[in-house]
Amino acid sequence: MTRHAALAPRREEVPVGIGWRQPHYRELLERLPALGFLEVHSENYFGAGGVALATLERGRAHYPVSLHGVGLALGSAAGIDRGHLEQLASLVRRIEPVRVSDHASFARGRLAGTVVHAADLLPIPYSGAALDVLCRNVAEVQDRLGQRIAVENLSAYLSWRDEPQDASMAETVFLAELARRSGCWLLIDVNNIYVNALNAGLELAQTGVTTDPLRQCRDWLDRIPRDSVAEIHLAGHSWTGDGHGQIVIDDHGSRVCEAVWSIYAHAVRRFGPVPALLEWDTDLPGLDVLLQEAERARQTQGSLEAR
Repeated sequence: MTRHAALAPRREEVPVGIGWRQPHYRELLERLPALGFLEVHSENYFGAGGVALATLERGRAHYPVSLHGVGLALGSAAGIDRGHLEQLASLVRRIEPVRVSDHASFARGRLAGTVVHAADLLPIPYSGAALDVLCRNVAEVQDRLGQRIAVENLSAYLSWRDEPQDASMAETVFLAELARRSGCWLLIDVNNIYVNALNAGLELAQTGVTTDPLRQCRDWLDRIPRDSVAEIHLAGHSWTGDGHGQIVIDDHGSRVCEAVWSIYAHAVRRFGPVPALLEWDTDLPGLDVLLQEAERARQTQGSLEAR
């Protein structure tokens, strides 16, 4: 038996969790609200000790923990940062997470012969060559961790031009093929799908074309294999603009909007009630607001299961 085998009876058959951020550390540990799991950013707990890691271990004594990374740069042709991967492997051994995830993005590249790291989740082309890179890097991570990881779809604010010798495929085809070839799970962020649909619609509107972003999001979900999804993310977004126009930003700084709740309901009908996470990373509200959002996700699952 491992030291994390005995968990408080706070798991649900289909868990709903929240992102656990520093301002809520103490209150959550004092109140121990009924949650299916906690999700934290892996990189915040790299290191051999310290207050943050000790706090995470206290949370792990009461809840399953999902480790969600932002730094593996799985789509980088320069390869995986071995030091980063070793720190993640150490954290996985220590916390024994219920899931490990990161993004279908790149951040590492070669500049003047040196590998540099961008502090951002940059989009990758949906090409055969990029898929080969992503599958190779995912396989390396899974081999090192000894478990399947989940790879999240990205909110992207730029796209790549097709190379004549390597035409792009649809994002859903790309992700489905990634799951098939690498054996990884998919983490579907429904807010990211909606943000991308809105931004595509804004661009097309300049040419006089109107779109239905909700229908596009439902169609997107319908093209993802049913048995490939390990987790669903929900979050808020914001609109911003200047003299050049508007753009929608996936800022995780507000309540989930009604449109995204409707997309989530479609996702539950499509994939079943898989684990769901409420993400909130900027302009953090009180803990009760996150718990209210988590409760709505539970209610959405329950109402669809009852039909």
